[in-house]
Amino acid sequence: MTNAEIIALTQNNIVDTYTRFPVAIVKGRGTRLWDANGREYLDFVSGIAVCNTGHNHPKVVAAIQAQAENLLHVSNLYNIEPQAKLGALLNANSFADRVFFCNSGSEANEAAIKLSRKYFSSRGDDRFQIITMKKSFHGRTFATLSATGQQKVQVGFEPLLETFAYAPFNDINAVEALITDRTAAILTEPIQGEGGVNLPDADYLKGLRRLCDENGLLLIFDEVQVGAGRTGKLFAYENYGVEPDIMTLAKGLGGGVAIGAMLATEQVAAALTPGTHGSTFGGNPLATAAAYAAVKAILEEGMLDNCKKVGAYLHDRLGGLREKYSFVKEVRGKGLILGVEIEVPAAPIVTGCLERGLLILSAGEFVLRFLPALIVTEAEVDEMMAVLTAVLDEVEQARG
Repeated sequence: MTNAEIIALTQNNIVDTYTRFPVAIVKGRGTRLWDANGREYLDFVSGIAVCNTGHNHPKVVAAIQAQAENLLHVSNLYNIEPQAKLGALLNANSFADRVFFCNSGSEANEAAIKLSRKYFSSRGDDRFQIITMKKSFHGRTFATLSATGQQKVQVGFEPLLETFAYAPFNDINAVEALITDRTAAILTEPIQGEGGVNLPDADYLKGLRRLCDENGLLLIFDEVQVGAGRTGKLFAYENYGVEPDIMTLAKGLGGGVAIGAMLATEQVAAALTPGTHGSTFGGNPLATAAAYAAVKAILEEGMLDNCKKVGAYLHDRLGGLREKYSFVKEVRGKGLILGVEIEVPAAPIVTGCLERGLLILSAGEFVLRFLPALIVTEAEVDEMMAVLTAVLDEVEQARG
């Protein structure tokens, strides 16, 4: 099928919940994608931080093929070998002792919210409220939508769950002011992705840990977008010298296959007992085999070091845009999640890059976001910059 045929079929049959670009991607290898018409694209989106190991990493593909030949699905009423191996691998490389597997970031955050309530109710304490941050994004289910500190994604779905309070990101005093005897947990992304690639101040996450310890609260880190090596560490919290009680993962965890996970300490996880939570497809053999291969590749193939090295190079190259273009305000990020704040709408720039064979995306109306695979090279950064600057040159000329 051609791009036009696939687009028409989509428009006639799929619920219109996405503003889709007029291309149909049919093939991927490494940092490259091809559409149905055979056009090649350099991908600095990675499925929105999903394909961290690159498209169709050979070890992930091999793991999927091998698992598909043996067993695609079996109920969680039985023990599942790749699930057990993945859980052990994640626990061995994190603060956690226990893992609950699901199918998405929203489900992982839903599980974290439920666990925070169950933890206190099992202790005879009626705490239930969770403090989250403005400009956050935690998912599309009702609980995670309510937890998200962005009104634009909540409009039309009211009334929301009235169990969340919102503080400005990076304002420890504002968080402290919201704590009451009904507060159960503080939930935050270590680095906000959808909210504009916003980094925490040096002591912000440590301050949240202190508030939780002083008030008997749980600290939850949403690492759906920034986990799985995206910051140059396997988990973003490792950059800041603080550990949570609960952490959520998805996106890059599966190497392109849908999977989510909630990790927790032994003490906290013990609140979830048989029958209190579950997921039919969560931790299925196919997804966990893929994720095990993906995490092993991130840890063993130098991807974390490459993320730091090429991430610093990309940051420097993007930083040079401030000297060249009057509308570029700030470059921020860590590893290979980087944002460029601009004074003009980001959408036309994203479209202009697409038309030239480069995929980038925005984070809000005025931030360009860059999320290449962890295997990206400096030469590919240079290639991306050549396209980006050509588009920005046109923007600058149009501004006069």
